[in-house]
Amino acid sequence: MELSIEDRKFSFLNEEGSQIAEMTYSLAGEKIIIIDHTEVDDAYRGRRLGYKLFLQVVEMAKNTGKKIMPLCPYAKSVFEKTDEFDDVLFKA
Repeated sequence: MELSIEDRKFSFLNEEGSQIAEMTYSLAGEKIIIIDHTEVDDAYRGRRLGYKLFLQVVEMAKNTGKKIMPLCPYAKSVFEKTDEFDDVLFKA
């Protein structure tokens, strides 16, 4: 499995190079990352691929001094389940 980083998208590719999971985001101004979509191929569910992609966005936010606005239900649920990432959560 390989991590792919593209413009506004983190994804995992399988051994054949096919995308098996993705998390997309957009930017709102200079300070906010909006996670807008997470999807994991059914055949790869249960491997925490969505969470691993989420951690990539969190790392990006920390490295750039940005905050995350989770519009995607999956990302929103991760923020709701733990306060571990409160330092990067955008609070209006």
